[in-house]
Amino acid sequence: MDGATQGGAKAARPLTLYRKVAADLGREISEGAYGSGGRLPAEGELAERYGVSRGTIRQALSVLRANGLVTSRRGTRRVVLRTAHVQSFGELLSFTRWARSMGEEPGGRIVRLDLDRADGTEREQLRLDDGARVCRMLRVRTLSGRPVMVERTVYPEAIGALVAELDADTVSYTVRLEEQGVLFADAQHTLDLVQADKDDAELLGCRPGEPLLRERRRSTDPAGAPIEWSEDRYLPGTVAFTVHSSATSGSLARRPGTPPA
Repeated sequence: MDGATQGGAKAARPLTLYRKVAADLGREISEGAYGSGGRLPAEGELAERYGVSRGTIRQALSVLRANGLVTSRRGTRRVVLRTAHVQSFGELLSFTRWARSMGEEPGGRIVRLDLDRADGTEREQLRLDDGARVCRMLRVRTLSGRPVMVERTVYPEAIGALVAELDADTVSYTVRLEEQGVLFADAQHTLDLVQADKDDAELLGCRPGEPLLRERRRSTDPAGAPIEWSEDRYLPGTVAFTVHSSATSGSLARRPGTPPA
C-alpha cells in the first residue's frame, strides 16, 4: 500500500512527540511503575527526561486523561487512577488486553486482509472522501484456544498500510499501532444482536442464523480523526457488557459472560 493523505493520515505518523511520550508513560503505568494512587513525576521533570517542552508534556498527559489512566486536576502532579488489573479504556478497546486481564490467553487468525474502495458506510464512519480506499480485515479471535469472536475492522488506507506491515501472527494490532504512534483516545460503542452469517458460523462453529452479540465501534485519535471502524460478533455466553452512567460521566466495561450450560 502506498501512503495516503485521506482521513486518518495524521494518526498514522509515528513522529509526533507527545504521542511518543504518552505511549511510554502509558506502558509504565500498565506495568505498575507508579502503582494505583501514585503520582507521576512533575511536568518539568518529565520535560527534562524526554527533552521536550512542557506544552508537549501537557498534550501527552491529556491523552492519558482521555484513556482514564490519570487524574485531570491542574496545578498538581497527576495521580494514577488504575493499573492493569482494573478494567480500562485500553482493555475495552483491545480484545488482547481484556483477555489477559482475566488470565486468558488471547489468540487470533486473519481470514482476509484486503484493500478496496470504501463503501458509503465506511466513508461516513471514517470521514473519507469519495474514492478513498480502506483496508478491511476479517479475523477470528480466541480465548485460550476457543473461538469466541469474529472481528471485522476497517482502517483508513494510511493506517491500513501499517497494519499490512505487521506480522501475520501479531496478537494485538491495537498495541502494535500504539507503538508506532497511533493513539486511541476515544471510542463510540453500539451493542445489539445480529444473526450469524456464513462466515460467522464457519469460524465460530455455530449455526447460521444463531443470535450473536454484536459490538460496533468507531475509534478516534486525540485530534478526533477516525482510526478504525469495527464490528465484533461474540458467541452467546462468552462476554457481557456493563454500562454505568452518571450526571458527569459514563463508562462501558466488557466482562466475562456466564458459560453456556
